[in-house]
Amino acid sequence: MTAALQSLLDLLDLEEIELNLFRGRSPQDRSQRVFGGQVVGQALVAAHRTVEDRHVHSLKGDFLRPGDPKIPILYEVDRIRDGRSFTTRRVVAIQHGRAIFSMSVSFQIEESGLEHHAPMPEVLPPDETPDPNQYDEKVRQRIPAEYRQWLDAPRPIESRPVDPIDPIDPEKRPPNLAVWMRASGRMPEDARLHQCVLAYASDMHLLDTCLLPHGVSWMNPKFQSASLDHSIWFHRRFRADEWLLFVQDAPSASGGRGFNRGLVYSQDGQLVASVVQEGLIRLHE
Repeated sequence: MTAALQSLLDLLDLEEIELNLFRGRSPQDRSQRVFGGQVVGQALVAAHRTVEDRHVHSLKGDFLRPGDPKIPILYEVDRIRDGRSFTTRRVVAIQHGRAIFSMSVSFQIEESGLEHHAPMPEVLPPDETPDPNQYDEKVRQRIPAEYRQWLDAPRPIESRPVDPIDPIDPEKRPPNLAVWMRASGRMPEDARLHQCVLAYASDMHLLDTCLLPHGVSWMNPKFQSASLDHSIWFHRRFRADEWLLFVQDAPSASGGRGFNRGLVYSQDGQLVASVVQEGLIRLHE
């Protein structure tokens, strides 16, 4: 396991400070705001800590305020319902006495039933996609200085875009993006932890998809973005430390918002999760 992945797992290991109340921290290398995937992942961990013998099948969250990386985040869990088949939890993330994120999580007992899923598209396998380190070398000198530290930092999630995009001066193209992703090392067997790591990773590329038709780089100093909401449906068991294909599209952008969808496949073609997110995308004059 890499040091970066161990740091992520430590980040997801919340401290229980009271019944239904947990405390999480943020990496100190982020100076402006907390990464949205971190809050989703930590909130899911908090919900998991209040439920036994059931798996998460869906979560729906809303980002209310930017997170402050300089102070801890408190996660308060409301045990809304414990039914015979389904369990519902509501998690609120709090900083400075105010809610910064709210999420509803639904758990279900294991059961079998009718099955089908959309087939995985045919794309290059991960070992035939461009080496991201070589790709980074080509663009490193063109990247603004404030982003180079992020580019060079060890990453807990490996990412290999099937069709790489120039991050500085992207060409206009249809709003479709496919990325292979996996944790950067072997993880424990805990299936819940694999869900939480995927929840963290699911916020890494999704919002970029709605920028593709406009040829806008997220590094553009006139560009402002933020996740507004985030939903995930878990369909089948998977391992986050094995390659997953994240197939994304963005059907609409309007009103300063971009709407993005994603399907997550295991390398053997099983649809394991679906993701939907709307984000703020403002290009200031």
